[in-house]
Amino acid sequence: MATTSNSADSTFPKLSITVESNPSDARLAELEINSWPKWGCAPGKYTLKFEAAETCYLVRGRVKVYPKGCSSSSSEFVEFGAGDLVTIPKGLSCIWDVSVAIDKHYKFESSSS
Repeated sequence: MATTSNSADSTFPKLSITVESNPSDARLAELEINSWPKWGCAPGKYTLKFEAAETCYLVRGRVKVYPKGCSSSSSEFVEFGAGDLVTIPKGLSCIWDVSVAIDKHYKFESSSS
């Protein structure tokens, strides 16, 4: 996925997370978001490792993502929330600091191994 200069899209190089804010209904329909599984979690801190690339669409919630090994006081983080379409790369180890309970649709990239 190529990054663009559109101010609604952001790429965070150190974390390699891409956030597309408020994608159009047409874009969501094209991706068939509503057919993807759903996942949610309560506010809290979660240590995650992504074994496959994930694309997710947040229906509700707010989260700050920090690289593993950084504290929540670090300035190196990505924040996203309800209405954002997010791409997370394979192999990323991180901490999710969830401030508002998450409800999201998600899809893992298929592996051809």
